[in-house]
Amino acid sequence: MQAPQANKGRQIFARKSIDGLIADSTLAGHKLKKTLGPWSLTALGVGGIIGSGIFVLTGTAAAGEHFSVPSILHAPVMDLIYNFIHQGHWVTSFEHGRPAAGPAIAISFILVAIACSFAGLCYAELASMIPIAGSAYTYTYATLGELIAWIIGWDLILEYAVSNVAVAVGFAGYLKAQLVAFGITLPDQWSTCVWAQGKWTGAYFNFPAFFIVFLLTVILVRGIKESARANNIMVLVKIAAIMIFLVVGGMLVHPANWHPFSPSGFSGILSGGAIIFFTYIGFDSVSTAAEETKNPQKDVPFGIIASLIICAVLYVGVALVLLGMMKYQTFESGAAADAPVAYALATLKANPIYQSIILIGALTGMVSSLLVFQYGQARIWFAMSRDGLLPKIFSAVHTKYQTPHWSTWIAGLAVGLPAGLLDIGDAADLSNIGTLFAFVLVSIGVILLRKRQPELKRGFRVPFVPLFPLISAGLCLSLMTGLTVITWIRFFVWLAIGLVIYLAYSRKHSSFALKK
Repeated sequence: MQAPQANKGRQIFARKSIDGLIADSTLAGHKLKKTLGPWSLTALGVGGIIGSGIFVLTGTAAAGEHFSVPSILHAPVMDLIYNFIHQGHWVTSFEHGRPAAGPAIAISFILVAIACSFAGLCYAELASMIPIAGSAYTYTYATLGELIAWIIGWDLILEYAVSNVAVAVGFAGYLKAQLVAFGITLPDQWSTCVWAQGKWTGAYFNFPAFFIVFLLTVILVRGIKESARANNIMVLVKIAAIMIFLVVGGMLVHPANWHPFSPSGFSGILSGGAIIFFTYIGFDSVSTAAEETKNPQKDVPFGIIASLIICAVLYVGVALVLLGMMKYQTFESGAAADAPVAYALATLKANPIYQSIILIGALTGMVSSLLVFQYGQARIWFAMSRDGLLPKIFSAVHTKYQTPHWSTWIAGLAVGLPAGLLDIGDAADLSNIGTLFAFVLVSIGVILLRKRQPELKRGFRVPFVPLFPLISAGLCLSLMTGLTVITWIRFFVWLAIGLVIYLAYSRKHSSFALKK
């Protein structure tokens, strides 16, 4: 095993050399099998990006929102700052509204894709230099040092876990509601979370939410090749469902519904972008697969960029067709807001077969998103364990399947059990703040490595450094200020817990500490 790179500073600022990271990935018993190609990586990105949001958020973003918050804790940070500076108080921060984007939500999708591409380019460069499992955690270890690497790794654990708990609960609820149409009623006691909206529900366990996570965990343990094949199939199913919607819905379009195209002007386009930004999160999961890729220097950047382009095209297509089928005001509330695509097809009396296909596409979208994020979470734990920051059991590789089986099973329990017990509600925003925080550090990492090690071979290079990485970091920070005060408090509490664990365990067991 190659010793970590010497560092003149203290251990918490010590950085791992890229050569050392790559050498660690070849150790017997901690080595992952390389089986993925460019299209499998692209499918992984599409699987992570396109969930149920394409069938749900498009209508909400087009119609706009207006709501009141119960306390200052639920007000967006940016609103508080703006109102305090301009009015000297926070009172108006409790009333919120987002102007309607209308059919111009298609432009919002394009602008957000461009914004995400800045972060995607940064991930692509670092992944081509450091083709190791761990994504932003590994990149941070090589650029900002051990403590920041631990913080981002701990943050990514939160991001993946919270996101998947929310998706699993959403899948269970969506499945339960749709089974009723087929005369199948699941008992509430075994298909509802035990704790929701701060109250006991009287249920025993949300079995569908737990079972889908358990099933995907079994697939992930069996092997990356099997997992990629399952994801490829689900991606094809949901893309087919989207294409069918574009064809069927396209025949129901009335061009008059596209007027006015942008009822609120550019402010509506921007507000719509804020709502749908998080539908693009997931492309970073491609970088977690770098160590299991045959040619990571070329294939990982390809997978990241291709998945962003494909998803942007699909999002824009769905937006234009949906808002051509019905006026944007239709989707302000009720069933039309909860499931706009399904509502539009049902109201315009599309063939029930097509409606069923769209339903299958929505459910498949949730499952593939769960699969990709469970995969990514296990790889983050695997990488942190290999560096000594988590117990070695997390980096153990199955002798037959060549997967980090313990990390995968533990990640499955860490998501499955809470999904069976809790409806986390607005705490799901923790996934958003965690993702944006990771994007910021990755963007900074590109700048630092260009300055410190300009001679290193890069399979892909971000153009216009440091401008593009700074734009990426600035956009992500501005979006973070749009999240609520309570989300920031929960985020800092989580980081504080992580700091305690680092000082009590990880600092003493890291590869740097063991080399002293």
